[in-house]
Amino acid sequence: MTGGDSAVQNDKPNSPTLIQEEVGDVGGTQKVTKLASSVETAGADSQQPAPDPPSAPLIPESQQNGHVNNHHHQNGKEAARAAEDGLAVEEVGKGSPEGTKADKDDQEVIVIQDMGFNIKVVAPGIEPFELQVSSQEMVQEIHQVLMDREDTCHRTCFSLQFEGNVLDNFAELKNIEGLQEGSVLKVVEEPYTVRESRIHMRHVRDLLKSLDPADAYNGMDCSSLSFLNVITEGDIEMKKRKRNDSDSVDCTPPDYVMPGAKDRPILPLQPISKDLKTPQCLKVLTASGWNPPPGNRKMHGDLMYLSVVTAEDKHFHFTASTRGFFVNQSTQEIFNPKPASPKCWAHSLIELLNQISPIFKRNFATLQKRRVNRHPFERIATPFQVYCWTAPQMDHTIDSVRAEDAYTSRLGYEEHIPGQTRDWNEELQTTRELSRKNLPERLLRERAIFKVHSDFVAAATRGAMAVIDGNVMAINPGEEAKMQMFIWNNIFFSLGFDVKDHYKEYGGDYAAYIAPCNDLKGVRAYNGVDIEGLYTLGTVVIDYRGYRVTAQSIIPGILEREQEQSVVYGSIDFGKSVVTNDKYLELLEKTSKPLKILPHKVINDQNEEVQIISSVECKGIVGNDGRYYVLDLLRTFPPDVNFLPMEGEELSEECKVLGFPRKHKHRLACLRQELVDAFAENRYLLFMRHAALQLMSIRQKKATTVEEEQKISKRLVAAAQGLRSPDLPPKEVNDDEENSQTKEEDPTNQSPPTTQPDGEQPSSESKAIETKESRESDVDAASREVINTACRAIGSLSDSEFDVRFNPDVFSPGVTHPNPQGDQFRKQKQLVKDAAAFLVSHQIAGFVKDCIEHSITAIDGQSLCEALHDRGINMRYVGKVADLLSQHKLLEHIHRIAVSEMICRAAKHQFKTYMQGVEMLCLSAAVSHFLNCLLSTFSNPHPQLPEDFGLNMNKKKKNKKRSRHYPIANHVDREWASLSPQDMWSNIKTEVKEYFDFSLTCDSCDSAVETYGLQKTSLLREICIKCGVQVLLREYTFDSKHRATFTEEDIINIFPIVKHVNPKATDAYHFFQSGQVKIQQGFLKEGFELINEALNLFNNVYGAMHPEIAACLRTLARLNYILGDPVEALNNQQKAVLMSERVLGIDHPNTITEYVHLALYCFANQQVSAALRLMYRARYLALVVFGEDHPEMALYDSNIGLILHGVGEIDLSLRFLENALELNKKYHGQRSLKVALNHHLLARAFSCKGDFRAALMHERETYTIYKSQLGEQHEKTKDSSECLKHLTQQAVVLQRTMNEIYKSGSQATIPPLQISPPSASSVLELINIINGIVFLPLSQKDLDRLQQRQQVLGNLAEKQAKDMPAIKEAGDQESSAPKVPEEDDAKATTADVADADDGAAR
Repeated sequence: MTGGDSAVQNDKPNSPTLIQEEVGDVGGTQKVTKLASSVETAGADSQQPAPDPPSAPLIPESQQNGHVNNHHHQNGKEAARAAEDGLAVEEVGKGSPEGTKADKDDQEVIVIQDMGFNIKVVAPGIEPFELQVSSQEMVQEIHQVLMDREDTCHRTCFSLQFEGNVLDNFAELKNIEGLQEGSVLKVVEEPYTVRESRIHMRHVRDLLKSLDPADAYNGMDCSSLSFLNVITEGDIEMKKRKRNDSDSVDCTPPDYVMPGAKDRPILPLQPISKDLKTPQCLKVLTASGWNPPPGNRKMHGDLMYLSVVTAEDKHFHFTASTRGFFVNQSTQEIFNPKPASPKCWAHSLIELLNQISPIFKRNFATLQKRRVNRHPFERIATPFQVYCWTAPQMDHTIDSVRAEDAYTSRLGYEEHIPGQTRDWNEELQTTRELSRKNLPERLLRERAIFKVHSDFVAAATRGAMAVIDGNVMAINPGEEAKMQMFIWNNIFFSLGFDVKDHYKEYGGDYAAYIAPCNDLKGVRAYNGVDIEGLYTLGTVVIDYRGYRVTAQSIIPGILEREQEQSVVYGSIDFGKSVVTNDKYLELLEKTSKPLKILPHKVINDQNEEVQIISSVECKGIVGNDGRYYVLDLLRTFPPDVNFLPMEGEELSEECKVLGFPRKHKHRLACLRQELVDAFAENRYLLFMRHAALQLMSIRQKKATTVEEEQKISKRLVAAAQGLRSPDLPPKEVNDDEENSQTKEEDPTNQSPPTTQPDGEQPSSESKAIETKESRESDVDAASREVINTACRAIGSLSDSEFDVRFNPDVFSPGVTHPNPQGDQFRKQKQLVKDAAAFLVSHQIAGFVKDCIEHSITAIDGQSLCEALHDRGINMRYVGKVADLLSQHKLLEHIHRIAVSEMICRAAKHQFKTYMQGVEMLCLSAAVSHFLNCLLSTFSNPHPQLPEDFGLNMNKKKKNKKRSRHYPIANHVDREWASLSPQDMWSNIKTEVKEYFDFSLTCDSCDSAVETYGLQKTSLLREICIKCGVQVLLREYTFDSKHRATFTEEDIINIFPIVKHVNPKATDAYHFFQSGQVKIQQGFLKEGFELINEALNLFNNVYGAMHPEIAACLRTLARLNYILGDPVEALNNQQKAVLMSERVLGIDHPNTITEYVHLALYCFANQQVSAALRLMYRARYLALVVFGEDHPEMALYDSNIGLILHGVGEIDLSLRFLENALELNKKYHGQRSLKVALNHHLLARAFSCKGDFRAALMHERETYTIYKSQLGEQHEKTKDSSECLKHLTQQAVVLQRTMNEIYKSGSQATIPPLQISPPSASSVLELINIINGIVFLPLSQKDLDRLQQRQQVLGNLAEKQAKDMPAIKEAGDQESSAPKVPEEDDAKATTADVADADDGAAR
């Protein structure tokens, strides 16, 4: 079975099995061989962005013959096992981490043959069946499939036998002698043990609960919600096989979706499925009170006793014995372990229950059918837990397995690992040490890293919640509460407080709260560089109930030594005492270039100069395992001097104008890695531009030969690339340059090249030699001059090469530098200041410009945050961004989101300190009171205190001593209850001013809503997501002046907010990027193949569920649609929607976009009713997330209006189209082409209604805009002119007819008006245009010509780059590549098709 293809697509369209179709191309082979050469990669070690979240069992279900690879076993077998399932790979020249060409010859060529074949499985009690398998998979994976099939799922304790031999679970099928096509495997029932019987009981419980959404609502076991099939009233896959009856389309939208609706109901967010009520199979299944069996019964094979109450209300006691399960004669009062009469015995619980309970037999069969009919993506667990901010009131049912999980230590058998807890540090580091020489090895390594990481995050989250809930004993219980530390499950936990005034000079507790997140960014950066031999700790930061907990893996031996003894590199006291280590310097030197960290010296307390290549806070510790660890990476990136006021330091004018430097709440403000990279790239381009200008001036002053110019160019490139980071766009460097780069790195010390053709020159030629040497000397001088001038112009730290790296300690208060007044140190300080100025003047301005051009579409706080972070802008600048946005009327929607984000973040800061004073008893009362003060109109809310609250208060003094041992759980403080709405909003205003430097002009929620156009439902959603609060799914009345909005019953749960480093699938990402480049160049087929391969590789690393896989599926669906396969587009997009709901959330911005795309493909497949329901869902989610006043809403309304127009609902259509027109006018301007198209759509709708006057008015507007924007000769202007003529004729005919009626009375005959409803194809064409898809009628000849032209351009560009490496590119940076008049336009349009609103910004 091919892990690589799981959840991708089915290459065999007529595949007989649902699972094969949905979750894998079984037995197929990947096409990596052919495509590897198409992908340019910076090597497996390069950094790249990737999405956030998932892992879990990809277990197929159903009675079909296909099955899939269980990538992420939750019963946690060796993480590093066989990651190469189903790869047929030939490795072709992967680059080394530095991307050099020289290593290509050393690459191994690896071929793994993957043989797919069918075997026959014979199981007791059912007919034999065939199963398609792959030679690469393990026997254990066949076990998983059998435990999931409808007819064999009741078995857990069995072995597989082949020719009488029991197969090893971890053996690969290719290693089993004689196993081939048609071989027969026998399922043999095995004797139980206590462990096996407990596993069996848990499996039965999971089967009975498989349709229950409780785990998804409660955020447990990586379950999450999906409502696509509820919205479409069934699987679209099944519907598309039936004939669509368009006459029975129900088009009426719910009232709350209509344009202008004021209500924002919450109930439709989680619609109730008709099938939600799962049939009850059993009332009770639990361990009996007669456990454990007495000694004499153990001698008879009794393992444990179970108590069962059937749906018929009959009570039974079962014995689990080594041979299976039977009914015994015990009752609640009497113990009689002998078998009941008549004897009921079976090897599995399901079979036994079928014998004794007819209702169980009937209902379990129904449940099984429903279970296997669900889409696999609705059932597979996600790698990381996704929480929802609303939930209905769920019935709490008896569940003994769940009870046992909650109140026993799950560690011993949690993941079915015998004997001990997991050594997380060893697992995390061992997976990173796996070989990565070729593609199969890298896939194995990345898959193992991802699996271990997702398990570690789950364990760390559970542990952090246990710590805050008071369920873990501190390792230093005698210390004050804030200073306590914890170890649980081999994970170290510390709280985000300033212990022993460690951060006193940096902002105290506030700095201590920020430090873990900065440290996490440092871990992410070092993991991205991925240097062999340098190790980071597994790190997860969890915010829960107002506390910040840092969870870290434990360095072997660190708990046995004092910190001073352990640290061999760095400082433990912020720079006073500093030590260094040669091995660390060697390892960190490799990170210097990619992370832009400057090696520098500091002076320690012994007055010695110490060389370091990191910030002083970075500590190096050699563990007992001999590994070199770096930790405390909180200052990996340079300080942000805009938020670091210092005496005697002047900032640039552009910073001063905006009020910088500003005092911040802490002194740990650092620049983001994205900003550092963007700044270095910007300086590099400036360097090359200055150099190009210098070369031009040299050329004008004196005639240099082509050879000399090339020599200067080579030296310039060598200097420029002396410190090029591999993640910046590579510049072409030929072999000569590479060989000479080290020699010419310092042009000031160059000796004249000695490349004379002969070893000795005749004396008669000595004059010629002197002449040549003098010219060489001139060339050297010219090289030096060009490089020196360019270096000085861009502020390079070296005069002889491009060197933009940062000294992270340059403004650290406790650090002493060797020569603080020196020129070099001044340059280092200036570079940090320049980076901060670049953020303000370049990045923020660029962000606003992108917003104006609509290349950024922020629709909630999260998408705004991602857009800012992508440009390296920290969220503390959002106040300045909002001030700039407010100057542009067209950006009102993003300004509104920015203000909302500041309010919610300020409220979150307040929530943190507020919750720390609340005891467990009052949590729901405290949270509801907080939300009332924030959102309710009621001016005097009082918290509902529990009845025994006063009792607790009286005990406060007595328990003061005891509370030291239970610092968090039992801390009692009544201060939270005195919070009022006035205090809350006063604090928010102060916090927004202090933190974001933005002045709020509101003093209550109502005035904020009125002033900034916010809506309370959106604020509630944002604050719940940010603070981890889950509220009851009901309609809330925010505007009542007589009662509070929330009661304590409305607070369902509090969830942790988890931050961690997402491991990357490097090779898959390179395939995906290369595919996107191909698409943008117009090569859709090649792009499709590359992205398909990216999907295979992503599946190999991540399993079936991941946001990056959803992005691949979305792009593939778009390409399927463009390439003329709407059915396959629908198939892929349905998977993308389900996955987005599961791994991102049901109301995530990406999910809304996926719904819109799916609606388009449904309409293209004549599923009009489904298309409308999907569009209504998208519009509803958008209303909840950001409201109606947003340019994106115009797109949704245009789509809905067109579909309604297509089915003849003209009046409804007009309401949506008119709203779209108003929004487009507001956000794109009166003369925008979007507005012209809207007018045209309205003209069509009015003409179908017979209102030709209104139609003429709108079409005239269309014509006027096209004429002014495109000119009279443009095709669109001519089409509009034709439409005007047609409408005028129709209007004249109608007027004449009306005149006849007035003259002749009612006897006049009215000729039928030529009002024909639009054809489905014309509606689809317009929907495509609105969604950025334009089909170009190109012949094969045209396509061939375009591709040839593109090839010529590519070759030309390559040749130019080789002739004048980097210089030409820098000189022409502002101008783009040669423009190809019509072909390029056509190609670009085709490319845009694929990517139009499909970008990662969503």
